Amino acid sequence: MTADAQPSSESDAVTAPGGPSDASGAASTDVSEPPVLEAEPAAAQTLFGDRIDVARSFTNELARRGEELGLIGPLELPRLWTRHILNSALLAPLLTAGGHVGDVGSGAGLPGLVLAIARPDVTFTLIEPMERRVEWLTAEAARLGLENVSVLRARAEDVSDELVLDQVTARAVSALSKLIPITVPLVRSGGELILMKGARVDDEVAAARKVILRKRLENVEVLELGVGVVEETTRVFRATVD
Repeated sequence: MTADAQPSSESDAVTAPGGPSDASGAASTDVSEPPVLEAEPAAAQTLFGDRIDVARSFTNELARRGEELGLIGPLELPRLWTRHILNSALLAPLLTAGGHVGDVGSGAGLPGLVLAIARPDVTFTLIEPMERRVEWLTAEAARLGLENVSVLRARAEDVSDELVLDQVTARAVSALSKLIPITVPLVRSGGELILMKGARVDDEVAAARKVILRKRLENVEVLELGVGVVEETTRVFRATVD
């Protein structure tokens, strides 16, 4: 997923001579400071362990090129670690060692690349339809030496015949009522959906009740990850595919 944010509604500007001025008659100037990358939170070391240098490299490159490539919004740098990197990394303990995980709508690599960094013992297929994002994901996986990552340019609903996954992740792709039908066919019987959601996940679960029954999902639960570890916790919809 991309780390989207709304741009400022007012562009930075320097008032030209003859424009509005202060009481002294000098032209007023309104120049905002450019966003600065958030300092690395202490929890990053805890979550990434000996993989922290790889996580730092990815975060710095996303901060450097993300807006240019349309991967993150212009206001995301001051919260990039907290809201996006650590938010994604919290899923790592839920992944099965030696498993094959598909990340649907990988975008900037959230959570796919972040999880591949944190869990080198897991194989990842990043599924993304947009060419520019596929190029970013492929280049970053190579630059970071992530041999456990492959990138597939496709829509999830078009590759159910090609993939048999142990688990599927997704972050802010669509509502559960739409996301469940396109992710279930990718997962083997007994595998799991691990879908990152927002604060209204319980409302989404209620709205998707019929879909959950129709797709015969079991062990349905909503988890809140990171309590006492990070400032912004992560909510996850998890279910087993029959």
